[in-house]
Amino acid sequence: MSDLQAGSAAKSPPADPETSGLYSLVAVVGAPNCGKSTLFNRLTGLRQKVANYPGVTVERRLGKVMVESGREITLVDLPGIYSLTARSEDERVARGVLLGEMPGLPPPDAILLVVDSTNLNRNLSLAAPILDLGIPTLIVLNMSDELRSRGGRVDGDRLAEQLGVPVIQASAARGEGLEAIRSFLSGRPAVRERLELPVLQDIGSRRRWAVHATARSDYQVPAAAAWTRRLDSAFLHPLAGPLIFLLVVVAVFQSIFTLAQPLMDGTEAIISTSGLWIGSLLPDSWFRDLLLEGVWAGVGSVLVFLPQILFLFVLIGVMEDSGYLARAAVIADRTMARVGLEGKAFIPLLSAYACAIPAIMATRTIESRRERLATILIAPFMTCSARLPVYALVIAAFLPEKPLLGPLLGTRAAAMIGLYGLGFLAAVATARLLKSTLLKRKSPLPFTLELPPYRWPTLQSIGLRLADRSLIFLKRAGTVILLTAVVLWFLASVPRTDGQPPEISQSLAGSVGKAVEPVIEPLGFNWKIGIGLITSLAAREVIVGTLGTIYGIEGGEAEGDENSPGLQQALKQDLTPGAAVALLIFFAFALQCMSTVAVVRRETGGWRLALLQFAYMLALAYFGAWLGKTLVEIWI
Repeated sequence: MSDLQAGSAAKSPPADPETSGLYSLVAVVGAPNCGKSTLFNRLTGLRQKVANYPGVTVERRLGKVMVESGREITLVDLPGIYSLTARSEDERVARGVLLGEMPGLPPPDAILLVVDSTNLNRNLSLAAPILDLGIPTLIVLNMSDELRSRGGRVDGDRLAEQLGVPVIQASAARGEGLEAIRSFLSGRPAVRERLELPVLQDIGSRRRWAVHATARSDYQVPAAAAWTRRLDSAFLHPLAGPLIFLLVVVAVFQSIFTLAQPLMDGTEAIISTSGLWIGSLLPDSWFRDLLLEGVWAGVGSVLVFLPQILFLFVLIGVMEDSGYLARAAVIADRTMARVGLEGKAFIPLLSAYACAIPAIMATRTIESRRERLATILIAPFMTCSARLPVYALVIAAFLPEKPLLGPLLGTRAAAMIGLYGLGFLAAVATARLLKSTLLKRKSPLPFTLELPPYRWPTLQSIGLRLADRSLIFLKRAGTVILLTAVVLWFLASVPRTDGQPPEISQSLAGSVGKAVEPVIEPLGFNWKIGIGLITSLAAREVIVGTLGTIYGIEGGEAEGDENSPGLQQALKQDLTPGAAVALLIFFAFALQCMSTVAVVRRETGGWRLALLQFAYMLALAYFGAWLGKTLVEIWI
């Protein structure tokens, strides 16, 4: 008897719906990218809550679904897995929930096994160990609409007859098959007679059918289309593939500085006009100063970057939804293997270009603890979207736009690409250092990755992605950046003399900046930059709002944004070209994000690695900034 069978036999048998009437807890299981979470969201809507499982860092998503009897059943969305061998933390959590071994969560009464209809051979390998548990199971053949569009078919009745469990065809994206799923969840006898079939007693037969189902004529999935093979022959070519990837990267960053510019100009105009309008309505008072010099100058100087950031995510979303990024992972694996990183680390590292926090959490799919720790420690080197406002501000202030490759590449886009590449090189060097010291091991594990079919990205998917990123950015702008701007304005306004605010250099904020000025002076930074470096510990992009507030107070007006001549001119007066390069390098390396430090502490189980990572990246940032400033001064 397998350990899975032994585990399921040891616990009490699941409740029989014919006697209990309803299931109470149903687990939603499936391989990654099978549409499992989409189905979960369809069934539960907004009736969800997210928390961590006790003792582990994996999140658990619980939701309520209404069934025919009028009662609500709890669904638990398990992490995407390929097996129950418990090698990764995600697999350990899924196994623990299914076997009833997870504290605070009872054993599931039933299972929804979500299967990608277009990839049955891979997905049905999970069916055998799931069915071995002896828990009532419904197999949901998801993405059936896509299978039909590709000319494929699955005989669901035949598959149900052979596996001995009900099988339905559905499309979570289109909402097809949801009523049949709710009928199964209701657990009423009439529904069981309609859906369920005699269960196979021969476990070996069940396994063979689960693994070899796609070899039969009842289950036909097309081979890849000719154009798919032609695209892969180029994108996965050892020489052409990396060159195409490089061209795509160049096009993305050049677009950020060209196509997004009109939207940024429009946003800047709205912020500037609204600030002047509000200022004209309010009498001269401390509240007016707070609103204009603190909120509008601080938050507004960051909001102007929203079009640029969203444009970046549109392009990334198109590449991801089309299936191209998976091919880029295969190309990157060759480079990562040379520095000792596992290929599975590419996906978390790729997501770190959006934000390091979800990237660090995504490392839970990596089986090897050493590989997972290495990926966690280098993820913050990837240039996240929070660095983009800082880069764009300094580049626009010090580097005029000139064509390098005609309209394809300009000087500013080239500088941005260089900064992204600098972070990547630092990550690679750090990974090699870790693999030869703290996390040394003999040989990397083999890299396996499913290549999804090429698809046309949908407007709905891109729209949801943009809405999600907009909400995240605006939430940060309305909380962290707003609070920092208000506190900074207060510190810059005291102590007052005869009811009048002091010169900012004589204020409490100025005193803090001057206290750190001796430390950062070798980098060419003054006390104003020092204040920005301190406030940016809350979030990297806060330094832009900080500088906007400081120069706004100095100028007696809200300065606007990164395109504001006042802010750019003020930076050019306070920083030399060498110091500007030093500031860019500092932000490329430094871990200026306390939220990331907290997540690293949680994921690694203590403060030791989190503080070591922060200190290492800070030291590298300081030395790199000094070296960059020195080289620029020698060159000039």
